[in-house]
Order: sequence, then C-alpha cells, then structure tokens
Amino acid sequence: MTTPELRQLRYFLVLAEELSFTRAAARLMIAQQSLSQQITALERIVGARLFDRDSRGTTLTDLGALFVPEARAVVDRAEEAVAVVERARRGEVGRLRLAFLTTVANHLLPPVVRAVRHHLPDLQLATESTSIASLVEGVRGGSYDAAFTRPPLVPDLESRTLATEPVCAVLPEDHPLAGRAELELAELADEPWVMTPRSSWEPWHRSYDEHFRRAGFVPNVVQEDASVQSLLGLVAAGLGVTRLARSARSLRRTGVVFVPLTGAYAETEMVWRSGDTSPALHRLVAVVTELAATTDLTEAG
Repeated sequence: MTTPELRQLRYFLVLAEELSFTRAAARLMIAQQSLSQQITALERIVGARLFDRDSRGTTLTDLGALFVPEARAVVDRAEEAVAVVERARRGEVGRLRLAFLTTVANHLLPPVVRAVRHHLPDLQLATESTSIASLVEGVRGGSYDAAFTRPPLVPDLESRTLATEPVCAVLPEDHPLAGRAELELAELADEPWVMTPRSSWEPWHRSYDEHFRRAGFVPNVVQEDASVQSLLGLVAAGLGVTRLARSARSLRRTGVVFVPLTGAYAETEMVWRSGDTSPALHRLVAVVTELAATTDLTEAG
C-alpha cells in the first residue's frame, strides 16, 4: 500500500485552508500546476476525491473534510519528531547519569540538580553518591556521564574546577587549639590522627604525604575509616584529629571544630570522559560552569 508523502499532506492542508489553487500555490511558493499534480497524486493514493473543482471554485468534499484532522495529526507529529531531534542536537533533551563523591554530595548535589531543572527541564538526570574509586571507574567505563569530585584523579579525564575552599584541621571541640583562627599543619605533629585508608584512593594519599613531609612529620594514624562521617564521629569522640575540606562541616554540626590550615586548599571538580561528544553533556558543563561562577558551591546545599 502506497502512503502519502509529508509534502503532499502539507500541500493538502494549505489548499484546504485557502480553497484556492492560486492562493495555495503562492503561499507554498510552487507552481499552480505542480500543486494540482500533487493533489491529484494524493487523491489516487487515498482512493477518494478530496476536493471538488468547478467554475465556482474549490471546496472540500465530505471525505476531504474528514481527512483534514488526520493529515494535520501526521504533519504535526512529524514536526514534533524533527523538533525533538533538534533539541537533542542542542543538548536540551536526553538522559545523563551523574556521580557525586560522597563527601561533596551533601552540599553540591542540590544546587546542581536545581540548576539543570531550571535551565534544561527536559533533560533527565540520574544521580548517585559513591566512593572515589567507584566514581572514577564509572566515568572511565561509561557507567556515569559526568561526576563531581576532588582531585587528583587520573590523566584521561577532562575536568572543570568548580570551587576552591580551605582545608581545615578537624579537632574535638574541647581541644586546646579549637579556639584558634588558623593553624599550621606542623602544630599537629604530636597529635593522634584518624584518616581514610590509603587503599581508598592512592592519588589523594600521595598528596597528603607531600603535605605532611613539608610540615616535617609523619602522622601517627591511630584509626582508619573510609567514611568521612565516621572520621568526624571519631574526632568528636576524642580519638584523634584529621584534616578535611571546610564543606565537610555540613556532615556534622556538633562535637568538632574546623580550623583552617595555613595555605591549604581543596578543589571541587566536574569530570567526564575525554572526547565525549554528547550535546547534553556539554550543555550540562555550560550550566554548571555558570552556576559555579555565581554561587559558592562549597556552601550551597
């Protein structure tokens, strides 16, 4: 069975509105003869006369009038399909999978999701809070389209720095140094430390090693835990001290004090696979970059 072309349906609808081959041809910017030929071909395809033509003019037949809404639905749906593809090309529709490092999710996930919903309401987001190792593996392997985390990471990921914040010594609230406005890392050389295990992410710990080396000591680590919230609980219990980005304050409000360490800063980054050409991903990068320029993402929440 032969089906009409979209062009023929569009010609039919214009003629149905104008009821004049002369005006319809002018509106379509085609020759009147071409319009007549296409309408005749359409009538052959549907097996019915759609227009009556006589000396008094052009009128729709009863079957032609019934055909109008059906033809309109087909043309509208085709235009909608084209519009969807165009919006996808611009990155306005689609689905992205985002990973948030557990320690940044509390303050970073809400403003990022709000910004995307505002600027790209038809872009679907799937979000997940995860560990650094799973996050990097997921971005590199394609399980996540992008992630929000802290460096250093691995060289084959593209990144955009979103925020920089102080690194703080985290002390029990009754610690003798808790009232200080700022501390040198070397002042904590004799303290017991609680830290994440080296296996949690080796690049971070190599960076920590360098910081401690410059401060002139190797920390006495009395307990390890991969959960930052657990580390904060251990500090609150008086077991030791640790060092964290200032935004980790949002994970515990009592029992601990955050004192900035002189000259120490932590960055938050958005990362994605190198060479990823997804229009939706690049729109996301643009939206989040604009958000970072206008909002303190370390305090947002």
